[in-house]
Amino acid sequence: MLDNRPTLPPEIARRRTFAIISHPDAGKTTLTEKFLLFGGAIQMAGQVRAKGEARRTRSDFMKMEQERGISVSASAMSFDFRHYRFNLVDTPGHSDFSEDTYRTLTAVDAAIMVIDGAKGVESQTRKLFEVCRLRDLPILTFCNKMDRESRDTFEIIDEIQESLAIDVTPASWPIGVGRDFLGAYDLLHDRLEIMDRADRNRVAESVQIAGLDDPKLAQHVPAELLKKFLEEIEMARELLPAFDRAAVLNGSMTPIWFGSAINSFGVKELMDGMGEYGPEPQPQKAAERTILPEESKVTGFVFKVQANMDPKHRDRVAFVRLASGHFERGMKLTHVRSGKPMAVSNPVLFLAADRELAEEAWAGDIIGIPNHGQLRIGDGLTEGETLRFTGIPSFAPELLQTVRAGDPMKAKHLEKALMQFAEEGAAKVFKPMIGSGFIVGVVGALQFEVLASRIEQEYGLPVRFEPSNFTSARWVAGPKAEMDKLVNANKQHIATDHDGDTVFLTRLQWDIDRVVRDYPELKLTATKEMMV
Repeated sequence: MLDNRPTLPPEIARRRTFAIISHPDAGKTTLTEKFLLFGGAIQMAGQVRAKGEARRTRSDFMKMEQERGISVSASAMSFDFRHYRFNLVDTPGHSDFSEDTYRTLTAVDAAIMVIDGAKGVESQTRKLFEVCRLRDLPILTFCNKMDRESRDTFEIIDEIQESLAIDVTPASWPIGVGRDFLGAYDLLHDRLEIMDRADRNRVAESVQIAGLDDPKLAQHVPAELLKKFLEEIEMARELLPAFDRAAVLNGSMTPIWFGSAINSFGVKELMDGMGEYGPEPQPQKAAERTILPEESKVTGFVFKVQANMDPKHRDRVAFVRLASGHFERGMKLTHVRSGKPMAVSNPVLFLAADRELAEEAWAGDIIGIPNHGQLRIGDGLTEGETLRFTGIPSFAPELLQTVRAGDPMKAKHLEKALMQFAEEGAAKVFKPMIGSGFIVGVVGALQFEVLASRIEQEYGLPVRFEPSNFTSARWVAGPKAEMDKLVNANKQHIATDHDGDTVFLTRLQWDIDRVVRDYPELKLTATKEMMV
């Protein structure tokens, strides 16, 4: 984050591209809904698990997500709020979808961390936070569910500081908790925000006051609560660091807002915070050089591929984060991996659940490019320059199972379905040298269920996943002669992935150590950069 960067063109400067991270059930989907509601992208917020025929949540579009009330696929949504353009990239909140989530975080400039006021920092939050940390992403924190019995405010802040090693500065302070939760005091703008319990979709009323000694406070806050609140604020000002925009932008400090997403409370302040204090589109790294958003030529990279988003058309959409330039529909871009030009004639912008053709987009935006499998995760698109975007991880799967089609005559269809999921980055697919069938590797067990249900829904193929003899996969690289020696001596351990790269499968760490010892010229890696 350099302070001496030139001023960005206004269209780029008004963009805020971010993701929301949280532990399952902390309220991420509800918060996403309210963002869309205040951004005017939807008219009414649906409850996550729909009551009766109330509307389904807009951001969860796969059938399984709707049944389970979790976000499985990371989708992107763009909407305007005040004079900003927000690009919200939804991250799967379930612990088993970590790889997809990690990749999503390579495409954003900031993150909003949602914490449950009663539970504080949970395991999944910690994992996701680590990834943000690796990339020094600015983080804004939202402490949700303050209208339920929650922990002491100082305790929550302490826990964030301790367990995540980041400075926390209060942007707002809650007044009362649980049943007595009245609202919050906006410390950055000296305003009192009062929650409306009756109408969940109404924006809270905001009372302008002249600082904490304004007699108007007493008109809105009962004496007991007011006394406790004023004591807490005094302590907070002494004990906690003051808001520092530079520290927020370099990722060493997080401002925290308190609220209740389901009651639409505190959400608008958080959105204002993202607009005022969040980062504008940041430079992106490629192997050759750093790409600045204000460059006139268009560049972008694929961070996600989603198949069958529209069940009526067997299509795939590559999600592309634009790194620089001003993109216009119909432009010819070079697909760096193949070197071929590609006319982007029907790019989509995701406005909540509706797709609209994108006539134009700017650095920082996320566009979807429908394609038939040419685009893969990690691919770069440029106006001719050869750029390899770095830092999009692919992890070694921790769980490996064999997969068979219920009907042996349909093995070919199964192969096609599996290749599709492999290119989407939803799973690793390995074809063993010996024996028939495929081995599918994932990072979390729930992914097998997701895959089985998608293969059945999208391809009409019932499949069985069965335990395999392997527990780890390592990619092998090195001189061809050595590779051949390894392959010939270990045929039962060798497979190829969907790119045709050699993979060593085993269930013993001992095997891996043996290969490393016997073949010093070969490299065994647990990750493979998703690149050319």
